[in-house]
Amino acid sequence: MSKNHVVLSVNNLSKTYKGVGYEVKALKNVSFDLYKGELLAVMGTSGSGKSTLLSIIGALDEPNEGTITLNGEVNKNMFTEPYATDYRRENIGFIFQSFNLLKDLTVEENIALPLILKGTEEEEIDEQVQQMLELVGLTDWRSHRPVQLSGGQQQRVAIGRALIIQPPIVLADEPTGNLDFNTSTDILNVLVDMKNRFNQSIIMVTHDPYVAAYADRVLFFHDGQIVDLYKCTDRQKNMDNILKKFRR
Repeated sequence: MSKNHVVLSVNNLSKTYKGVGYEVKALKNVSFDLYKGELLAVMGTSGSGKSTLLSIIGALDEPNEGTITLNGEVNKNMFTEPYATDYRRENIGFIFQSFNLLKDLTVEENIALPLILKGTEEEEIDEQVQQMLELVGLTDWRSHRPVQLSGGQQQRVAIGRALIIQPPIVLADEPTGNLDFNTSTDILNVLVDMKNRFNQSIIMVTHDPYVAAYADRVLFFHDGQIVDLYKCTDRQKNMDNILKKFRR
């Protein structure tokens, strides 16, 4: 992790959802920096604003106030199509709790999809997909479809798809939420390994102290605001300290 290079700056983000008879302030003046090569966990209970934050950083939703700075520049069009799609394609990789794989495509076709959409040459696609299959440990399952895979294997496919274009930022929304303990540990180790290999920056939403303990830093969310910060050092000690802060 390079503390000298800020990849992303979130500055005073606020988001309010309004409807007939209700108003929900999902985010309230949220600000933080994400460093190159950092795994940043965002931890909080349901409804604390975690997923809203990811949606805005991924240009899937637009804030009412505030800005997002990427490598020192504010993209004023990042929430307007077709610029939002371009921003996501060039800068963001998504990993979801529900995997979101295309069921009719094979493992290698799912992983290759971002390269195909980017217009990459077929020979280069084949080479990059082969490398990614090896990295995520799925070479022997390359021709399988998602229904033929375990939950952990499906999440490995999702990780491979998210990282195949080596985006500067990966957004992971409860990436181990549907997995058992041992499989969750495997997936977390894959994420950390990928982060170290590619020096990528990851924002990972979770409510689990065990998952958060794999991060470099943890932001604690409550009621749409950052209420605490924890810098991780030792994994076992991390989990105990994170749990104490989370229960406050």
